[in-house]
Amino acid sequence: MTVVAINHDVEDYGRWKAVFDEIPPSTMGGLFHRINRSVDDPNNITVVAGFPSREAATAFVTNPDLKDAMGRAGVTGAPRIETFEEVEAVQY
Repeated sequence: MTVVAINHDVEDYGRWKAVFDEIPPSTMGGLFHRINRSVDDPNNITVVAGFPSREAATAFVTNPDLKDAMGRAGVTGAPRIETFEEVEAVQY
């Protein structure tokens, strides 16, 4: 599985979340997602999403609809996007 982490600042979490709900990773092949907010800055968001392949993850992060959604959601600055290969997943 390929996991993508997208970190960005937003103007307002509520506005961002409403737009996120219109185009979650599942609409582009995502298998799961988790939304995380910084404990020091609630408008700093990291989304972690899993995809069945690197190609699917790349298609998600390069989709022009995602870029448009980020603009409408009030993302400020360039997002930091990192891609990982999952090697272990344990939930307690």
